[in-house]
Amino acid sequence: MRRLLLSLALLLAIPPLASAQQPVLNIYNWADYIDPYAIERFQRETGIRIRYDVYDTLETLEGKLSAGRSGYDIVVPTSEPAFNRLVRAGALRPLDMARIPNASNLDAAMMARVAGVDPGNRHGVIYLWGTTGLGMNAARIREVAPDAPLDSLQLLLNPEHARRVARCGIAVMDSAIDVLPSVLRHVGADPDSTAQADLDRAQAALLAIRPFLRSIPSPPAIIDALAQGEICLAFSYSGDVIQAAARAREARRGHEVTYVMPAEGAQLSFDMLAIPADAPNPDAAHAFINFMLQPEVMAGVTRQTRYPNAVPASRALLPPEIRNDASIFPDAGALSRGFVAGTPAQAGERARARLWARFKAGR
Repeated sequence: MRRLLLSLALLLAIPPLASAQQPVLNIYNWADYIDPYAIERFQRETGIRIRYDVYDTLETLEGKLSAGRSGYDIVVPTSEPAFNRLVRAGALRPLDMARIPNASNLDAAMMARVAGVDPGNRHGVIYLWGTTGLGMNAARIREVAPDAPLDSLQLLLNPEHARRVARCGIAVMDSAIDVLPSVLRHVGADPDSTAQADLDRAQAALLAIRPFLRSIPSPPAIIDALAQGEICLAFSYSGDVIQAAARAREARRGHEVTYVMPAEGAQLSFDMLAIPADAPNPDAAHAFINFMLQPEVMAGVTRQTRYPNAVPASRALLPPEIRNDASIFPDAGALSRGFVAGTPAQAGERARARLWARFKAGR
């Protein structure tokens, strides 16, 4: 943020048995955030067996790595704040770029955006990226709130609009990391602020809409809720909403789900391929990263997940309905209004965690 459970498709990609000598690559990634065919192809071409685990929050990922001896060779932290904190803590191994020649396929401008938290891009390369905004069933919202703005965070954060839209269901993903920066910006504060006055304003804005929320679920749960029509408005990751739209079309449920980047600007996030410092098989990890950065492989991942990647040559390999979709590949104007959130100091993070707990509890 993410993301359809890999379930049977991925399980079938893993060879049923392997010899004791066969190398194993242990991957820890968001749910529904890979192309199962890429897993199958990598195993077939390299003879390396993959064990694939998933998480649903950055907090879960950080907790695993902070405890040490996670057993993982590849992790996919978001650049801010998880990747930032892991770099500072020495929890990630510097990449040997000589073993990742396909890193030359990456968009240099995008890599420069994450170099602020990883000088020289030493510890990670961009896997996928996206924005955080509004997923909606516009037709249902128009039925209950015909004058509400569909292109603005006011739709969610104005209590009067939220009160009316609540009739068809609202959800906000359970991720302070990905929600609070946008709320802070909405109330006129710096998205990175930890000043108490700014946090108080953000808390007041969230508590004002809390009575109108149907749920505050983990990010992956929002995909099905939107696709099945259980809710008509969600604050979530762009790719998750676009996945929900695809599922709704496939199921022919008679409603259309769309993703909207708020006109005020959306938070940008970059998910990084990285290797834990204590990875048991760093050689296989480097081989996997190099494999993934091939244009045709990344095109397959974007087709599967509906998240944009940072390998420009992959875009020509995508079907027109994906490569020309502005909700997947925003134009320069939309990107210019976006922002990348920073990582607060530890005291500020504790204050934000307390705020989020009060929001979830509704008090």
